[in-house]
Amino acid sequence: MSSTTQQAAGAKRRPARPGRSNAAKRENRTGWAFMAPFAIMFALVFILPIFWAIYSSFFRQVTEGGGAYGGGELVNKFVGLENFKYVITSANFWAGTGRVLIYTLIQVPIMIIAALALAMLIDSFVVKHISGFRLGYFLPYAIPGVVASIIWVYLYNGQISPIVKGLAALGINVDFFAKNVVLASMANITTWTFTGYNMLIFLAALQAIPHDLYEAARIDGANGFQIAMRIKLPNVRSAALLAMLLSIVGTIQLFNEPQIMSTADAGISKSYTPMMMAMSTSQGTLTPGGDGPASAIAIVMAFIAGILAMVYALVERKVNEQ
Repeated sequence: MSSTTQQAAGAKRRPARPGRSNAAKRENRTGWAFMAPFAIMFALVFILPIFWAIYSSFFRQVTEGGGAYGGGELVNKFVGLENFKYVITSANFWAGTGRVLIYTLIQVPIMIIAALALAMLIDSFVVKHISGFRLGYFLPYAIPGVVASIIWVYLYNGQISPIVKGLAALGINVDFFAKNVVLASMANITTWTFTGYNMLIFLAALQAIPHDLYEAARIDGANGFQIAMRIKLPNVRSAALLAMLLSIVGTIQLFNEPQIMSTADAGISKSYTPMMMAMSTSQGTLTPGGDGPASAIAIVMAFIAGILAMVYALVERKVNEQ
């Protein structure tokens, strides 16, 4: 075929391309139309509040006007980085952060180990009626955190708690609101609530392991314990890192448990955790009050969460390289 004939054939085929391009554009528009409701809601409830918090963190409510006997009105005044300086130099903020770190060291390892143990138990051949066990372990997560905290505050109350009365009958006197015990009491609430959630993460990782590996191990003479230690555990490392990351970031937002327990324990102050401090600051019960200092507290805590996420990414990369 001559070059002239080839060029003519190519010219005849070219008009088909715009048709395919128009179809692709229509598909793209359809996809964006389906995604638009989510994108709009995501921007309204997530993106815009972040920008508003950043904007508010540069302002502080101050009183202007009035005379020798007071008066005046509250106005938002641009203060630059003063709110962040207040947060970073606040002893209450770092004391609350320290409590959160101690809480994390107590609660996260216990919860992760318990969740992994439950997941491996359900995944084993010993347990039957897996759906019932899975639902039973996950059910506490379905209870709102505030409601769960209220339930446990009742169970911790020494005057009405059946647990405290039962232990007292055995000669064991326990004060769940004691200064050196209250963090463990909060950790128990969180562990009870989120162990089932993390158990599902581990269970999904376990069920993704090819069963051919189990059969090959049994042929080689491995028992159930050896299969669990040498096949199951190494294959859930990524799930364990994910569960630990979510748990650590969640502890930074510790709020429900201490806030509810503060109604029964006067020793839990308004700045007991950074999130409680942020709420009390926004309500004006701590000085300086207002949205500006509260937003600065939230941003500093978000920055700390970002650092933890970076550490997680580095650890995960090293684990995957091994």
